[in-house]
Amino acid sequence: MDTPPQNPTTPLRRLWSLAGPVIGLNTLNVLALAVDTAMCGRLPNADAALAALAFATQIVFLLMVAMIGLTVGTVATLARAHGAKNSDRVHHILYQATALTVILGMLTSGIGLLAARPILTMLGASAPIADLAMNYLTPILVAVPFTYLAILYGSMYRGLGNTQTPFRVAIAGNALNILCNYLFILGNWGCPSLGLPGATIGTVAHHIISFAALFFLLRGGHIPNVKPSFELTRLDPSLIRQLIRVGLPAAADMVILNAAFLSIVGMLGRLDAAAVAGHGVGLRIQALAFVPGLSVSQATAALVGQSLGRGDVQAAKEVTQASIFLCSGLMTFLAVIIVAFAGPIATFFQVPVGTPVGDASVMWMRLLGYGMPIVGVYVAFVGLLQGAGVTRISLTINVLATILFQIPASYVLGFPLGLGPWGVWVAFPFAFVLKAAMGWFAYRREHWWAKVGVRV
Repeated sequence: MDTPPQNPTTPLRRLWSLAGPVIGLNTLNVLALAVDTAMCGRLPNADAALAALAFATQIVFLLMVAMIGLTVGTVATLARAHGAKNSDRVHHILYQATALTVILGMLTSGIGLLAARPILTMLGASAPIADLAMNYLTPILVAVPFTYLAILYGSMYRGLGNTQTPFRVAIAGNALNILCNYLFILGNWGCPSLGLPGATIGTVAHHIISFAALFFLLRGGHIPNVKPSFELTRLDPSLIRQLIRVGLPAAADMVILNAAFLSIVGMLGRLDAAAVAGHGVGLRIQALAFVPGLSVSQATAALVGQSLGRGDVQAAKEVTQASIFLCSGLMTFLAVIIVAFAGPIATFFQVPVGTPVGDASVMWMRLLGYGMPIVGVYVAFVGLLQGAGVTRISLTINVLATILFQIPASYVLGFPLGLGPWGVWVAFPFAFVLKAAMGWFAYRREHWWAKVGVRV
């Protein structure tokens, strides 16, 4: 039976013991997307496939918003209950969150199938690119309930202080995903070459198997003192309201973040098709490079929640300080690599430097790299605010920095000032400078600490 390491001696070690497997899990998930991109870059219609994948990825990110909000609310409440050693409440949260996820997944699947093509058209995708993107999106949209459940159970294990098990399940699931991609995207070992739609087979199988494994392990008593019953009961309106209170601002946060990325894709689609494809390649690198910081942020939320569940505000502050150090350090290290090796990284995706797509990829990756250290500082504060359940503060920060600054700045720099794709992109890292400054200001304010320190 897996149990997390017991009582590491410092907040930094406690944070790393929980964050390490989360980094591994998230890296595996992002690598699967990178493999999709690399394999699609080897198709005869590579440019069209990469552009379609870039548009489709934005749709997928958008449809994950509601589930991300629910997981934030679940982890915050579950970690508090676990920290307070309230077993009955832990089991109640597990059941209610599962039932709510099934309902949300079915609604999102239906809405996604209806709205995906209009969104693609709105983003500037041509009819052939939209058709190709829909061939990729349709199976993924049908399987959204299983995807949501896999995300939920990985998050619940984290809230309970066990990140090793989801990591090990992810290793098996991602291996299956990559194998299916190798077989069905390119048509190896006698399998049909399905091109971009072939990437969905492994993705759907991975999510279904991951959810099943995590569910049955939990039912089997894999985590000490947690063996929930999943007999049908009514939904608990008071708990659902609490999950919504914490999760809705986090979901709105993701809506704003996705709006920023969608606006970038939409602006690039009206400037340069090669920039859209280059943006898609850069997004894969961004997703991979941001993994360590975001993973530490997720672990921070769990540890802050557990600390506050015990009523230990000082421990929550110490975890936050360790998170700032760890997030910014990891992101700075990766930033140096990305800026120095942007060209070879682009070549890995079969987009050589010197071509329009290759040059756009390098430009976007380097701009990302320059902004990554400050991104690390900001995501540490996000972990604190989510774990404390004060997600409205992070939402306010995002509204000010993204809606009121980044999107208008991208438009002004890209179009009226004539800076093109570079102008559209450069506002993104500058927005994180503003976010980090406001995050620090929020951390230093004391009035909300007293409230979250006693709220269970």
